[in-house]
Amino acid sequence: MKKIVVLTGAGISAESGLKTFRDSDGLWEGYNIEDVATPEAWRRNPALVQDFYNERRKTVLEAKPNAAHFALAKLEEKYDVTIITQNIDDLHERGGSTNVVHLHGIITRSQSDINPNLTYPIDGWEIKMGELCELGSQLRAHVVWFGEDVPMITTAAQICSTADVFILVGSSLAVYPAAGLVNYVRPDVPKYIVDPNIPYLSRQDHFIKIEDKATVGVPFLISELLN
Repeated sequence: MKKIVVLTGAGISAESGLKTFRDSDGLWEGYNIEDVATPEAWRRNPALVQDFYNERRKTVLEAKPNAAHFALAKLEEKYDVTIITQNIDDLHERGGSTNVVHLHGIITRSQSDINPNLTYPIDGWEIKMGELCELGSQLRAHVVWFGEDVPMITTAAQICSTADVFILVGSSLAVYPAAGLVNYVRPDVPKYIVDPNIPYLSRQDHFIKIEDKATVGVPFLISELLN
């Protein structure tokens, strides 16, 4: 089976009603990133950060996978597919994809705030202050904040280097190190990009551009690949 590697960003989740990580005003759901998405913010005001991610989790659980998520899952009928996502939601899994790598964590799990390798499922949408990990430390959302290591980046780079086909969906390629993953795809590999606003690509080799939103462009591309 040919191996398809798909890198997805906020654009694919936006069509399920989830706000993109950083909107045009530089804010995320009305908050400065520095106030809710850094280790310093957590140390400064853990209750605020916890509440912020609890609300995001509630929104994620209420959201539904869209046509792009379902189309990517259909690819598994004929291909060996790995999805690498910058998104912290679980919409790819709920859309039927079975092999998903989360670069920035997944909001439906909690983690110890002293050992990020200790993660737990969350029952419902809320992590309460006072809920502790097995080391006795406060639980927080299992997401990678600015200033923290991206533990899956090496794995993701290795996966990209094995792709026979590469697809980029709904990413502005603005957040590093994730944006650098395209550089690990072999130059001769066919590459597709689906986005209503195609970002600047430093490597133009073999990029086939589908300038459309994910729910239109992805099902179109997947039907082509399956035929």
